Amino acid sequence: MCIGIPMRAVAGNDFVAHCERHGRISSISLMLVGPQPPGTYLLTHLGSAIRVLDADEARAIDNALAGLAEAVEGRAFEALFADLTSREPELPPHLRSE
Repeated sequence: MCIGIPMRAVAGNDFVAHCERHGRISSISLMLVGPQPPGTYLLTHLGSAIRVLDADEARAIDNALAGLAEAVEGRAFEALFADLTSREPELPPHLRSE
């Protein structure tokens, strides 16, 4: 399984961004997404940015990762999945019979 980690660019150049997550700074390649200004949220995997995120999507991914960690530890995690638990499940459009 591959897991993408959301990070926020704080500085960098056309090819590498210095990105922050939970107080740690990492150098992230921008070769797949192009230059990004400070403040941009990026989905990262193995030292490379693979997609630009908006703040809401970055927060949802962070919550999901925190929820998984809480579940593994046997703690309550439902509040971290509020976007899912507050609605009825839906099939993706390609699986719906219209």
